[in-house]
Amino acid sequence: MNLFSSIEASASGLTAQRLRLDLIAANLANAESTRTEGGGPYRRKVAIFAPRDQQFSFRNIFTKKLNGSPEGVRVVAVVEDTSPPRRVYMPTHPDADQDGYVSFPNVDVVTEMVDMMAATRAYEANVTAIEAAKSMMQKALEMLRV
Repeated sequence: MNLFSSIEASASGLTAQRLRLDLIAANLANAESTRTEGGGPYRRKVAIFAPRDQQFSFRNIFTKKLNGSPEGVRVVAVVEDTSPPRRVYMPTHPDADQDGYVSFPNVDVVTEMVDMMAATRAYEANVTAIEAAKSMMQKALEMLRV
């Protein structure tokens, strides 16, 4: 992997983690939304990541290593969490069902905060990798000047 492809791989990680942070922010903002346009409570959204080159074969691996083709991550999809909504007994709430229960979003604030910290750390790691590659390029250019 050359330095440019390492920067490209880290840049794809930055993009993926930013989307992940955007989804976490949307989940936290809607943690108490009991009514959506589609009906029912808000559903937690999660990003699904995959490697950029998902075709696995020995030929692809060797070609990729020889040619220095870009590696990294891509967002395959943004899906809704299928876990059931949290039901709370609140008979006076306008969205209560006939039994007096309100369906709240399946968003756990603690889980979202942990995911946010992990995404932030991954973002910082990608920034550090880009800075390291940039520093190596600068040192190589300085060596060529001498």
